Amino acid sequence: MRLPSQQLSDADLMVGIRAGGTQRRLYENKLYEKYQYLITDGTRKHRLTEDECASAYSDTVLTIFEHISSGRFEGRSGLKTYIYQIFTNKCVDEIRKKTTKRSSVHDAFSLDDSLMQLPDEARSVVQHLIAQSDVEKLHRHLRDLGDKCRTMILFWGEGYSDDEIARTMDYNSAAVAKTSRLRCLEKLRERFRDIL
Repeated sequence: MRLPSQQLSDADLMVGIRAGGTQRRLYENKLYEKYQYLITDGTRKHRLTEDECASAYSDTVLTIFEHISSGRFEGRSGLKTYIYQIFTNKCVDEIRKKTTKRSSVHDAFSLDDSLMQLPDEARSVVQHLIAQSDVEKLHRHLRDLGDKCRTMILFWGEGYSDDEIARTMDYNSAAVAKTSRLRCLEKLRERFRDIL
């Protein structure tokens, strides 16, 4: 008689995995199923996609199989605790992969981190100055692009559709307005890239 995954104790699962042979796969599958709920927990706790959590969970389970077989898992903690800790570390690795796109140690300095160290009043003043400086740069770059691009980007920024922009600015169609708008936005991006 086959027991459902939830009814097998962790000790039973470990004995089955260590035994090897044809039964090993069965016990590996049972262990996988028993703690599969961690995928759902991971999406909620770590704000990762289900695919990212499923990948982290699969990596976790493979690590667990290896640790059980090799004797690295000595049972000083419960298997559930051990799996949870490895899974959490794998999720943190996924988060780091998503957020670490910096190519050098020097880029690790974050203005946001520095701002958080300031008192609330000073932080809001600094944030206001940064925002004001950014707005001034934006307006200067928009002026440099010329009247047509500036007007089009401002209309788009206010929520006008490409169809509305085409009618307002006398373009032949929404597609032509969209193409022109995208070119203007690319010119604006290039100007910001040049000053970084």
